Amino acid sequence: MQRLAVSMVSLLGLRLQALPSALRRPLSSAQDVLHRTPLYDFHLAHGGKMVAFAGWSLPVQYQDSHIASHLHTRHHCSLFDVSHMLQSKIHGRDRVKLMESLVVGDIAELKPNQGTLSLFTNEAGGILDDLIVTNTSEGYLYVVSNAGCRDKDLALMQAKVRELQNRGSDVGLEVMDNALLALQGPTAAQVLQAGVGHDLRTLPFMTSAVMEVFGVSGCRVTRCGYTGEDGMEISVPAAGAVRLATALLENSEVKLAGLAARDSLRLEAGLCLYGNDIDEHTTPVEGSLSWTLGKRRRATMDFPGAEVIVPQLKGQVQRRRVGLISEGAPVRAHSPILNMEGTKIGAVTSGCPSPCLKKNVAMGYVPCEYSRPGTPLLVEVRRKQQMAMVSKMPFVPTSYYTLK
Repeated sequence: MQRLAVSMVSLLGLRLQALPSALRRPLSSAQDVLHRTPLYDFHLAHGGKMVAFAGWSLPVQYQDSHIASHLHTRHHCSLFDVSHMLQSKIHGRDRVKLMESLVVGDIAELKPNQGTLSLFTNEAGGILDDLIVTNTSEGYLYVVSNAGCRDKDLALMQAKVRELQNRGSDVGLEVMDNALLALQGPTAAQVLQAGVGHDLRTLPFMTSAVMEVFGVSGCRVTRCGYTGEDGMEISVPAAGAVRLATALLENSEVKLAGLAARDSLRLEAGLCLYGNDIDEHTTPVEGSLSWTLGKRRRATMDFPGAEVIVPQLKGQVQRRRVGLISEGAPVRAHSPILNMEGTKIGAVTSGCPSPCLKKNVAMGYVPCEYSRPGTPLLVEVRRKQQMAMVSKMPFVPTSYYTLK
C-alpha cells in the first residue's frame, strides 16, 4: 500500500514507518468512497488526523503524540472508536451448530454472557479471520470480527446459514449497525462505573451484559479489548454514540486515541493483527494460537481444517510465530530474520519501538528449532544486521480483570 506523503507525515508528527502499511494510507481525494463511523464528525471536531483503514476513514491520532496516547492508555485510560468492526448476531435454536461449523472453539460450553476468541478456518487449516463469539443471555450469539475481512466473513456466514436452513435448521444472521467504542486502561472500570447501574466488579474478562451507559440504553458492555489492559468494548446504538463518547471524555482520566496507539499497544501485548501476523496460509498451531482450539473440538475434529490442524498439536510444524526483542534501528514488517550464521530463516510480520520497554519489539515466523525464548538471532534492517533475541509474549504483562 502506498505511503503517506511527506506533508502528511509532518502533519501527524509521528514515526508512521512504525505502523503497518494499512495504517499509512492517506485519505483518498474521493473521501466519499470510505465508510464513516457515527463518530466521524466527532473525530474531526477533536482534532483527529483521519486516514483510510480497511475501507473506513478513522483517526490515526489526535493532538497528542502517538507515544503520549500509548502511555496514557497504560497509566490511565483511552477511548478508541472501533465501529469499523463487523458486529453480527446469530439467531435460532441451531446457532451454536452454525458457529461450530465455521470456527475452532467450543461455543457450546460458553456460559450465558461468556465470550471467547476464536478463529474461522478453511479446509487447509488456514486462518480466515479471528473473531470474538459471545453466548448472550438474550438467546443469540454476538459476533465481532475484523473490518478488513468483512466481505468474506459475511459471505462465509451467510452461505452456511443458507446451507443449514435448506436442511431444515433454525438459524438466522443479523448484521448490526451499532457503533463500537473501546475504553481501555487501568482506570477504565472506574470511569465507566460512574455511568452504569451494573456492578462492574462482577463482570470479569470476556463476559458481557446489556445495560444503560451514561443515559444511553441498549448498550452491550463486554470486558475485553486489544491493548492488554483492563477495559471494555461498548456496542452502542449508532444514534447514541456521540452522546456516550462525549460523556466519557468529561472525565479527565479519558483521552481519545487512534490507530497508531492501538497498534503499538496490541504489539506490546503480543496480539495478532490479521493480514500481518496471521492469514489464510497460517494454521492456529503455527500462529501460536493452539489455545483457541476447544478440547472437545480437538477430539471430534469437526471444524474446517481439523485434519491438518489437530495432528500439528502433537507433531512438528515447520515454523512458529515468536516474539523478538532487539536494540538499534526499529524492526519493521518484512525484515528478514537470520540465524547467527547469517542465513535467512524467516521474516518479521509486525514490529515497532516499544514505548514502555524502550526497546524494539516484533513478531515473526521462524523454524521450530529457533523458537525457544532466549534464542539469539539476527534481524536485517536497512541491509544491516543487528542482534535480536526470541522473547516470550506478551512483551508487557497484561492486566485483564478476572474474579479472584
